Amino acid sequence: MKPQLLKVPKGLQQSFSIRRDVVLYFYNRWHYHPEMELVHIEQGSGTQFVGDNIQHFQSGDLLLIGSNLPHYWRCDEKYFRGDSKLYAQATVLHFSAELFGDIFRNLPENKSINELLEKAKYGMKLSGQENHLVKSLLQNLLDQKEGNPVISLLQILETLAQSKDVKLLSNSHYQEEYDQYDTDRINQIYKYSLDNFQRKITIEEIAEVASISPHSFCRYFKSRSRKTYSQFLLELRIGRACKLLIDGKLSVAQICYESGFNNFANFNKYFKIHTGKSPLQYQKGYRTSPVLL
Repeated sequence: MKPQLLKVPKGLQQSFSIRRDVVLYFYNRWHYHPEMELVHIEQGSGTQFVGDNIQHFQSGDLLLIGSNLPHYWRCDEKYFRGDSKLYAQATVLHFSAELFGDIFRNLPENKSINELLEKAKYGMKLSGQENHLVKSLLQNLLDQKEGNPVISLLQILETLAQSKDVKLLSNSHYQEEYDQYDTDRINQIYKYSLDNFQRKITIEEIAEVASISPHSFCRYFKSRSRKTYSQFLLELRIGRACKLLIDGKLSVAQICYESGFNNFANFNKYFKIHTGKSPLQYQKGYRTSPVLL
């Protein structure tokens, strides 16, 4: 599955870029770029794809995405209805790991930053007390008119490097060279799956969406995504369940069926395998954890 190469613009007098996006929904195509990406999701929720990882995202999330690691954020369906009062917002920082050079990165004082950049190849979700400071530093950099912004960037990276509450996202980092031949195909697969995962999707059905035979689809999907299509659907359903558990508006039984499971025992089994907790434990743990915005 080939993601789309996205060109990241920056000014002629800039070595990196930072911007704030306020949109109806985030860019919803699977893509990659040579620049690393630090993103603070200020407002929005939906399904997040980073490499071979799929999970729910929400307001307050802070992520560091490595060079050429495919990713995208698919907002929940309510964001696509054109409601002007509902929008997605994020601060996005793009920079090249080559910006600092090998000599600088290999200085003993920069060991923690170098380790951070290596871990980012897998994609990182960053939590903990440092996040509040990083988000403040991003705002300062966005507003900065004077001084050297590279110093501000280094301060952000050093703060991230000190964070102890870090979760690596993808099981492997991506080194392939991509073309754009399969861009439309994979985005059609993802879109169709996201629109229909709450019911049964047959291999024949999704293969027709991809315009290939069912046998070819199974081989194609697994060779590129590192998982079977059934595993992919399972992760979409678990992600949906996590969101509904966090919302707390439905019972666990209702969430089971709303997420596309037709068997309550299987729902509990696969949810615990995927998250390490039962649905009720997950919900309780989230409600007792502090949320840093």
